[in-house]
Amino acid sequence: MGLLSRKDANLILDPLADNNPITIQVLGICSALAITAKLVPSVVMAVSVIFVLGVGNVIISLMRNIIPSKIRIIVQLIVVATLVIIVDQVLKAFSYELSKELSVFIGLIITNCIIMGRFEAFALGNGPWKSFLDGIGNALGYGLILVVVGFFRELFGSGTLFGIEIFGNPVEKSGLYAYGYENNGFMVLPPMALIVVGIIIWVQRSRNKDLIEEN
Repeated sequence: MGLLSRKDANLILDPLADNNPITIQVLGICSALAITAKLVPSVVMAVSVIFVLGVGNVIISLMRNIIPSKIRIIVQLIVVATLVIIVDQVLKAFSYELSKELSVFIGLIITNCIIMGRFEAFALGNGPWKSFLDGIGNALGYGLILVVVGFFRELFGSGTLFGIEIFGNPVEKSGLYAYGYENNGFMVLPPMALIVVGIIIWVQRSRNKDLIEEN
């Protein structure tokens, strides 16, 4: 038997596709629109949510039997706010310019529906190990969409990936730009993130007819 049982493995794998928090549950859309014009912020936001949701789910699970039901939401907010502050301070210490670029959106992880939803729906009713897997799975599903959207928006909007020129230099008219290629400025605007997410949803549901029937 491997490290994970089939049921445990599904806690990680299901949110990557058939139960993705963005494309299926339609949660966390705001950050998908706001910070995916470039790939670096997309990856950093994905890693941040993986940390917050993975660790947060474990903490809430460990405390589930001692949290009074009337104040459980307050306790959940305190836990997630503490973890977000840690992420924010680490970013400011090691990548200040990136922390300024992400600015308020790191703080908004506190109100991310995915995180509060997993605390409430899973961590409060399951043990630490399963809660950890559930948190990592949902955060990976969220992060996957952010990275995919960021990849296409930066590539076709700026002609770069991680700031590295892919199509050539548009100023010097080298590479594809020498043949008349132009970056699509619309790709870096927030509405394009919604369109890209919509295309991902369409592709996903066209490949899995069960998702159409369920929704």
